[in-house]
Amino acid sequence: MTTIAPYGTWESPISAADVARGKARMSFPAIAGDEVWWQESRPAEAGRVTVMASGRDGGGRGRAPRELLPAPWYARTRVHEYGGRAYLPVPSASGTGDGYDLVFANFTDQRLYLLASPGGEGAGAGPRPLTPAGGGFRFADMVLSPDGREVWCVRETVSGGGVRRAIVAVPLDGSAAGAPDAVRVLVTGADFFAYPAPSPDGTKLAWINWDHPRMPWDGTELRVGPATGVTVADATLVMGGPQESVLAPAWRDDESLYAVSDASGFWNLYQVAAAAGAAARPRPLCPRAEEFAEPLWWLGGRPFGILGDGRLAVAHGLGELRLSVLDPASGTLTDADWEFRVVEGALAVSGTTIAAVAGGPRIPWSVVRTSPGGAAEVLRQQAVAAPDPAYLSDPRQVQLSATPNGPVVHALVYPPANPDATAPDGELPPFMVHVHGGPTSNAVPVLNLEIAYFTSRGIGVIDVNYGGSTGYGRAYRERLRGQWGVVDVTDAMNAALALAGSGEADRRRLAIRGGSAGGWTALAAVTSALWSPDGGGRPVRAPVFAAAVSYFGVSDLRPFAATTHDFESRYLDGLIGPLPEAGARYDARSPIGHVSALTCPVLLLQGLDDPIVPPAQSEVIAADLAAHGIRYAYIAFEGESHGFRKAETTITCLESELAFYGQIMDFTPPGVPPVKLS
Repeated sequence: MTTIAPYGTWESPISAADVARGKARMSFPAIAGDEVWWQESRPAEAGRVTVMASGRDGGGRGRAPRELLPAPWYARTRVHEYGGRAYLPVPSASGTGDGYDLVFANFTDQRLYLLASPGGEGAGAGPRPLTPAGGGFRFADMVLSPDGREVWCVRETVSGGGVRRAIVAVPLDGSAAGAPDAVRVLVTGADFFAYPAPSPDGTKLAWINWDHPRMPWDGTELRVGPATGVTVADATLVMGGPQESVLAPAWRDDESLYAVSDASGFWNLYQVAAAAGAAARPRPLCPRAEEFAEPLWWLGGRPFGILGDGRLAVAHGLGELRLSVLDPASGTLTDADWEFRVVEGALAVSGTTIAAVAGGPRIPWSVVRTSPGGAAEVLRQQAVAAPDPAYLSDPRQVQLSATPNGPVVHALVYPPANPDATAPDGELPPFMVHVHGGPTSNAVPVLNLEIAYFTSRGIGVIDVNYGGSTGYGRAYRERLRGQWGVVDVTDAMNAALALAGSGEADRRRLAIRGGSAGGWTALAAVTSALWSPDGGGRPVRAPVFAAAVSYFGVSDLRPFAATTHDFESRYLDGLIGPLPEAGARYDARSPIGHVSALTCPVLLLQGLDDPIVPPAQSEVIAADLAAHGIRYAYIAFEGESHGFRKAETTITCLESELAFYGQIMDFTPPGVPPVKLS
């Protein structure tokens, strides 16, 4: 029987603990013989990341996933602080069993280790180190050398004098564990490296490099050099430059490569010659106004792979990626015949096997094995517990604008959904604008219990892909160039006002929330100048948002620019402008110093071990709110870094956020204690 109750007070079977369990993420699949391997986070184990495997039995049926890396070992690399794929299957040197050893970066000391396969040499002895202790070394983006004796990877060296990077060769025999000089240096001479790729004959090495102040979506270079060691300056530049982002080189044969480039305005696939002065220009394989890659936030993922018959398994789309098979000769794309709407841009390919992480509006992120024209086999799925699909809100892709001539904003709208409850006649629902991080990232329509936690209680969600988001080409991405704190804020406001103007949301009960860069936008939207819907720069008469929630958001740009980690240390040059020339812009757009009587109440959630957005960023805005008499709450978490990983942290955050909305928007959500507002 349907209950009539105000929005925000609906009883829901989706608890914060359910959301926390569903936070376990699978990522970076790899294929090792007849098995698929992947990384998997464990919120119940303080966020530890392990490596899992799933193969087939003698009858071809899938075996239950097994854990390869026992606790307390923790597969996570800190290269660029965001890390990426932290493991690599390598053929076992001897023995039987599954035939593959596990090489992984251990989080606590950042050394590379090798764990022997069952039945292999050293099996049962536990992981043995491959790299030396100390020295500030970190490793990522691993590939096996052509002779199978080394792992070639990106090495980051962090010392008091700064950060250096190179592509290096780590011997698998363990000889470098006590002798740092046994690690051979293959490439130096750039600030950043990615995608080391040895040629089939083993004589050449391809890679991507770039330098400050560019980010990898601004401009990178694809270079090729001898595999014996080279500097960037002495290697052959085959594609890319300051205004062209090239990603994911893969050798087609000994003389040419496939790579992704946004030279056309979209990340498309090309075939490119590896030799200097080659007459042939890069050949587009399937020119489309679509993306065939994601931004390079994490190292080690590849958005396409070469199948045994020469075709390519690719991830492509506009706003979201889907899986297809591309014939590079004809340019024909054949979409996968499966139920998954979205695929992550990190594919693994071997022979006819494709492994991916995929999902959809009613399907949580899943590790999937398939083949061209074959059925999909789900190997592992997020532990998403929704007792009835009716509690899930079906997102719709929209382009919102608050005025007829205003900027168009891409967004996903999730209306409230609960089969057991309905609101009183005439009541409009509160809506929360969710702002993704990055800001060079995007939101996709995959089942998300965090969103369902709110929508099943009667709070709608607008997941906004503001200007600067990826998935819509370089021009949309560069709307944010020099305009961070303007375009993102205006787009978030316009999306909320457009939904309220259409009669779908309560104009008086609009909230904004986000994490990291999304937290910055949330804070900027309620503290900095309030722009009018037409973008004219005139203050509106009333604030757009009634409440704001910041998960480890930036509040003060100058110290952030001075203290953030090396990978992002010049990011703000493109987002706002270089210092000191753009100093006035930094001051004008920072939330700190712009709290006023129009600022709404704010909830601040912060990890105390965050190296990217340190606690001082939340503490300074809390002090500013207190000084102006604005209601706020500041909740800090021991042992949490950038992006919360512990189940208990997720539970506390969601329950506090729900209670906070209720206290500000005048409804009482059942089952959660109130938040103490200072």
